[in-house]
Amino acid sequence: QVQLVESGGGLVQPGGSLRLSCAASGIASSYIDINWYRQAPGKQRELVASIFGSGRTNYTDSVKGRFVISRDNARNTVYLQMNGLKPEDTAVYYCNLPYYGLNYWGQGTQVTVSS
Repeated sequence: QVQLVESGGGLVQPGGSLRLSCAASGIASSYIDINWYRQAPGKQRELVASIFGSGRTNYTDSVKGRFVISRDNARNTVYLQMNGLKPEDTAVYYCNLPYYGLNYWGQGTQVTVSS
């Protein structure tokens, strides 16, 4: 059974950094696409960053140059390093695995950027 577990969220001041982790079980993360989404209160869930099986990455414009998505195949984990955080980055962050027509989601981790 595929499971995704996020961790690493918290409260951080503007300009600060956090690293989110998405640990995958039931599947090897090496050759699959994994996405990070976020959802702020009252807003739709939005795609933030993707890492593909090829290693290629993609980011939404608002986080380019600040966020970095990466994977550790030995730990079956995908990371989202978030630097230069802004109040508008405040949201629940979810990792997502599209796999054979199904969408797997983690439980989410809260990121709050506030002074």
